[in-house]
Amino acid sequence: MYEITSNMSKEHREFLKKVKRKEVAIRTTQIIILIAFFAVWEIAGRLKLIDPFLFSQPSRMLKTIINLSEDGSLFTHIWVTLSETLIGFALGTFIGIAIAIMLWWSSFASKVAEPYLIVLNSLPKIALGPIFIVWMGNGEAPIITMGLAISLIVTIISLETGFMQVDEDKIKLLKTFGATKYQILTKCILPASIPTIMSAIKINMGLSWVGVITGEFLVSKAGLGYLIVYGGQIFKLDIVMSSVLILSVLAALMYVLLVYIEKKIIKWQ
Repeated sequence: MYEITSNMSKEHREFLKKVKRKEVAIRTTQIIILIAFFAVWEIAGRLKLIDPFLFSQPSRMLKTIINLSEDGSLFTHIWVTLSETLIGFALGTFIGIAIAIMLWWSSFASKVAEPYLIVLNSLPKIALGPIFIVWMGNGEAPIITMGLAISLIVTIISLETGFMQVDEDKIKLLKTFGATKYQILTKCILPASIPTIMSAIKINMGLSWVGVITGEFLVSKAGLGYLIVYGGQIFKLDIVMSSVLILSVLAALMYVLLVYIEKKIIKWQ
């Protein structure tokens, strides 16, 4: 994001170097904290300060992951959860953006929808799980729908709020030059709302994971959520903790990818 060129002043180059050094220090500290956490966890288990049967250990988790990988079942479970999450995430993002645009376009529709959005956002989505299962059967559809239900309303509310907070002076200026509502949307509202959209997408990503795992708890016969439930039922906490660890890695990789895309978009702008 920060590139040092020969055309920059000495002061500017020094400033960018300080920014890069700070970024490196932050990343290094994050990695050290993560390594220290797993090291303390492993040592505490070996010294019997914690019960490895109840809390597992990094070494036991690694062994469990290797064992599940040998017969290929782990990759099947990862793919099931990842595909369901990506579908729910994509649907939630595109539908959320489309509805938010429609609500910005029509103040009447926005006022009509406002109480319904608030109620739906407050509704415990897990309560809808059994209903989705009855409606859609015992498969991937209710799980994806659960992920969509959890993320969609939050996406709509956050995006609509962001659209409404765009500088009114910019909109008035475009209107003065005779811009249509479509031109205001494409030339002002959406470009000005890129940070809001990216923030909403990041939140949507996390909520999609939550929704899919919740759905897998209820109905799935495969996936990381299924592994967590299965491990808990047979009291093999190594499977549970390994699944949670894999989920954390997948979520982190998706977040890193979104941050990379965000930087590219900002740089392009």
